[in-house]
Formats: sequence, structure tokens, C-alpha cells
Amino acid sequence: MIVITGAAGFISSCLVAHLNEIGYKELILVDDFTKKEKKANFENKTFKELIDRKDFTKWLDKNHSLTQMIIHLGARTDTTEFDETIFAELNVNYSKSVWNKCVEYALPLIYASSAATYGLGEYGYEDNHEISEKLKPLNPYGVSKNDFDIWALKQEKKPFFWAGLKFFNVYGPNEFHKGRMASVIFHTFNQIQKTGAMNLFRSHVSEYKDGEQLRDFIYVKDVVKVITFLMENRPESGLYNLGTGEARTFYDLAANTFKALNLEPNIGFIDTPEDIRDKYQYFTEANIQKLLNAGYKEGFKTLEEGVNDYVTNHLIENKIW
Repeated sequence: MIVITGAAGFISSCLVAHLNEIGYKELILVDDFTKKEKKANFENKTFKELIDRKDFTKWLDKNHSLTQMIIHLGARTDTTEFDETIFAELNVNYSKSVWNKCVEYALPLIYASSAATYGLGEYGYEDNHEISEKLKPLNPYGVSKNDFDIWALKQEKKPFFWAGLKFFNVYGPNEFHKGRMASVIFHTFNQIQKTGAMNLFRSHVSEYKDGEQLRDFIYVKDVVKVITFLMENRPESGLYNLGTGEARTFYDLAANTFKALNLEPNIGFIDTPEDIRDKYQYFTEANIQKLLNAGYKEGFKTLEEGVNDYVTNHLIENKIW
């Protein structure tokens, strides 16, 4: 059995869909399943059991001998949340308990870190273990992810295989419940339906023009292929960047959403909200050499390909993956 935490959420539910498609059916899904708005993400999947996240470690104590791998993607991911106690509980302490159980029962572990750990990129965007303690995340979410990475690297006892995945800007189906934190593509599509136009955040620094802020956008269907590769091949343990290695502008992202709808771009600009303005990343780009050296050869969809698939095969049809 393969355990997937956060299974009602965005990336995890897409991982379940992908694993189902390639023949994995013995899946244990862990999450808080009381949130009805997320039900669509798991109700049509094939799995063995649903486990409430509060009961997971007790379940594992009884079922570890039948468990092959834990993929721990469950986390609080809201970068606009500033209550550090929430992140300490869900992103750090809970992850430590999962890690320790993997050590105790000799289970391989893949867990979600984040590119938010890199802050403004003062030390670059290389998944180098040596820089983890130097990094300066811009918000409590990024701090919590970096704190766990640092803790994991310091542990004398580690799972025999482990990988911490530094997700860059992931977009794609099954993110409908994320509200403000959903991708710009999701918000662009919905704004076009309502107004025929899209407003992006204005730049508040002289180095970047409006709409030309750069991020490494990666399609979730590529993300789950990488996770599956690591699950099946188990290369060298450690932190791995998970992006495409090519930064693109938010304007490109929005313009390609219009294009997928066969519309001319109608894009304006609004001020970045003050509560996130001084914590806003203007550039991210993953160094993915470690992943390539590990043998990953699938490649990644271009921004144009990913946006077109997301819009035409999911958003227009309101279709979950």
C-alpha cells in the first residue's frame, strides 16, 4: 500500500489520479475529509481506505507491515497566513511525526517542501543542502518548510530513502478549492468569464515592468510524474527542486489563458495587496540539475502546452482529474 497525505488537496489528488491511471489501486488517502468543498477531488478515485489525518500515526502503527511508501504532501500552504502556530503544528510537528514513523518502520518517504524557502533568492535556487540554514523565507509558510528541511538534514536517523520536494509554482486541475492561493490561470479564466478581462499585480520595483514578474511555473501533470519517478526509482536521498528550470512572466501565463479560449488578451494591472507586497517574490527559477542527474528524462510541458491542456480539458468543462 502507498500512503498519500493531503489527498483531498490539489497536488495529492492529481497524484492519486495519475497513480490510478498507471495501475496503482492500493492507496491509503490521508486528510481532513470533513471539508465538503474538497470532496470532488477524491470521490471518483480508486483507493483502499480514507484515514483522518489525526488518526494516521495510530493507523500506521497497526498497518506498517503492509505499507510500502509514504508520500507526505499534506500541509497548510497559505502564504498569506501569518499565524505561526498553525504552521508549527501542521507543517513542522506533524511532518516530524511522519518522518519518525518512517524511520521506526523502515519506510521510504517523499515529502513536500517549497520554493518559498528560497525567499528573494539571495543564495540562488539550487537544491544544495549547505545553504538551507542561510535561506531567508519571506513568510511563515516558507519558514515552516525551511525549518523542517533543516531539521530533516540534521537527523542522525533517516528513512533509508527520502526526498524533500521544493515545489515551484504549480498549476493545474483540482485547485478549485484554493481560493486566493489558486493559480493565476484559474483566476484569469474566471475573471474572463465574468468581465472579459484580467488584472495582474503591478510591479512595485524598478527592475521589473508590470506583468513581467518571473516565476518557474510547472504543470501539475508533470509534478506527479516526477513524484512517481522518485517513488519507483529511489535515487540518492535529499532535497530536490521541482520546477521546469525556465522562468516565465505572469503576462505570458495570462495571455496564454486568453489564447486557449481563442480570445485576444485584455490584461490590466492593479496594486499588489499591501499585506504581501514586501514579501513578494519577483523571480524564481529552479535549478533542476540534481533531478536530471538522478535520471529523470521525461521533460516538462511548455507553459503554452500546460495552460492549453488545463483550460481546454479541465476549466472549460469544469472537469476534475
